[in-house]
Amino acid sequence: MPPRSPLPQREGLDASWIRTPDNVPGVSAPWATMRDFLDERLGAHADVGAGLASGLFVQADGRPWRGFEPYRGNAFVWFHRRRAPELVVPSPLVVLHADERLVVVDKPHYLATTPRGTHATESVVAKLRLMLGNGDLVPAHRLDRLTAGVLVLTADRRFRGSYAGLFASGAAIKTYEAIAGLDPALTFPRTLTGRIVKRRDSLQAELVEGEPNASTLVELVEARGAFGRYRLTPATGKTHQLRLQLASLGVPIVGDPLYPDVLDPDPADFSDPLRLVARRLEFADPVDGVPRAFESLTPLTWPDGAVVAD
Repeated sequence: MPPRSPLPQREGLDASWIRTPDNVPGVSAPWATMRDFLDERLGAHADVGAGLASGLFVQADGRPWRGFEPYRGNAFVWFHRRRAPELVVPSPLVVLHADERLVVVDKPHYLATTPRGTHATESVVAKLRLMLGNGDLVPAHRLDRLTAGVLVLTADRRFRGSYAGLFASGAAIKTYEAIAGLDPALTFPRTLTGRIVKRRDSLQAELVEGEPNASTLVELVEARGAFGRYRLTPATGKTHQLRLQLASLGVPIVGDPLYPDVLDPDPADFSDPLRLVARRLEFADPVDGVPRAFESLTPLTWPDGAVVAD
């Protein structure tokens, strides 16, 4: 892990960093200067010369790199990336609860949980840090960018391990709600189990042979024409678990651009969200044992536009 950043957050985002490779005794480094290293490592993504001239790149102690310094192994370079404008997610981020240990939000569809790639400032972390003025906020678990609902973040770094461990251990009870296809031949409730693998070079996760590592209780709550409203209670938290399992059952979630087929929707079109909401979250607080329960108010709509009624 790197030392603490010498640069303050910008727009709710932490500074980026890279570390130069270690010097190998008796072997000449492939770069003569620090600029040579930065040109090779960042040249395709940044105007290194202009960045060095303006003090964009700094050392661990906050002093700027000028670029003419002889290459130094095991050195940190900190900087804020220049980012392209992002598409603004039209739905608001709603705070359901906030105290000294955690913040719970109702995440809208299309908003990323953490800053990543083309979704940096349009993320829960960046927006909430600015909204609450707390740069220590980090998520205790994750929701897909396309999934809406209850998301927990820690407000104080002292409690990160406690809440992250709660979710990693599966001690939190998560209940999702989805609108998906309806197959009259299927009976519910049923538990879907299988082995899910997500390969780094694939957008989709896969169900493969082997020991099951994913399990979800699926209940049909309501039928409406060719579609159903389902309550999903996962016992595990594999990537895309609910989306993959329902698609594999032959009843994919409405609005899913990945399952069963990979589509290429217009990124500026927010009119057809994935009909999946992390509806309710329950757990015993790992710090004081107090029962906690939070519920999303994000509405679900049927394919014909009608809002699901409780």
